[in-house]
Amino acid sequence: MSQSLISRIRELAAATAAETVALREHLHAHPELSFQEVNTAAFVTAALKKLGLAPQPLANTGVVALIEGKNPGSRTVALRADMDALPIQETNDVPYRSTNPGVMHACGHDVHTSSLLGTARILTQLRTEFEGTVKLIFQPGEEILPGGASLMIKEGVLENPTPASVFGQHVFPMLPAGMVGLRPGRYMASTDELYMTVRGKGGHGAMPEQNIDPVLVTAHIIVAAQQIVSRRANPKLPSVLSFGKVIANGATNVIPNEVYVEGTFRTLNEEWRNDAHVHLRKLVEGIAESMGATCELEIRRGYPYLENEPQLTARTRAAAEEYLGAENVVELDQWMAAEDFAYFSQQADACFYRLGTSAPDGRHRSSVHTPTFDIDPKALETGPGLMAWLTLHELGITAHSVAADTSVTINA
Repeated sequence: MSQSLISRIRELAAATAAETVALREHLHAHPELSFQEVNTAAFVTAALKKLGLAPQPLANTGVVALIEGKNPGSRTVALRADMDALPIQETNDVPYRSTNPGVMHACGHDVHTSSLLGTARILTQLRTEFEGTVKLIFQPGEEILPGGASLMIKEGVLENPTPASVFGQHVFPMLPAGMVGLRPGRYMASTDELYMTVRGKGGHGAMPEQNIDPVLVTAHIIVAAQQIVSRRANPKLPSVLSFGKVIANGATNVIPNEVYVEGTFRTLNEEWRNDAHVHLRKLVEGIAESMGATCELEIRRGYPYLENEPQLTARTRAAAEEYLGAENVVELDQWMAAEDFAYFSQQADACFYRLGTSAPDGRHRSSVHTPTFDIDPKALETGPGLMAWLTLHELGITAHSVAADTSVTINA
């Protein structure tokens, strides 16, 4: 039965691929920044209504809809896509390039959204073939704190009905279209934003004895803070402490009164994360005090680490191999980037996998968050079809065999 259903899903994915590509190109041409996805949400809502669904708003610019099969209360699987774009000026010369200056879908959220709409298009054609409910989650604001996932969870997106599992996918230009990657267990890092101000006493650079040099103090802090990772952390536990912005607004002969610093701390363990915050605060304040300065450190707690539930991920890998072929499913390394899908993974069994998006000839390998990011359209046949199959596989196909009716009907 599974092979006949897979064949049917593949047919549906192929038949709807052009429409999915058109959806993506529209979204790509009309990007909106985090928590400003008003037109995007309206576009998604209209597309879902066209499928006969009843989408509802959540968290302002989020959208949720249900696809109910037979016996809808038996089991629920949730599928999530993020919708926001980045403040990047696109340099791609394509017909669907961004029409919003300085804003671009450079992280593939247009792909995620259109792919989930494609999945919905497939599943609505198969709703008599499965038992249970599919919850579609179109999420705002993945790119900035507090993250749209946390807001949607607070507003009840994981309730009424409560999903047994949650799936998410993300573009991955390091894999060619037609392939996916997964990793069980801890996959992506937590992320905290660091904002630090070191205050001293400015003055003439030729008379340092009259000053308390915050530049020197900051230099000591930045170097010493690395011992949080090298000497406080378990060496088997990945941790990253990076400072990417330092402003000392003096001159060649002027020592400023203060220095401003921004950075990030990331790890894969919540207990160590909390301990590291304490260690870092004591260290920066202690060094500043020992040198006659003061230091104010603000730690903005960001997303938790992302945990792919091992058993669900194993089932997902087996199902993906059945749909794509084992040679097209790979295991990924841990990644110290962050994703607010992690909030879902902290609340329910979750699997977040990567969708290959580069072309066989090497095109479309530009990294995410760059002005040249783009994808091979083939990914928009793979993505919807695979997610549809993973969903039905996870729901547990208990309906009648589809072998008796292999016809495919596509709604206009």
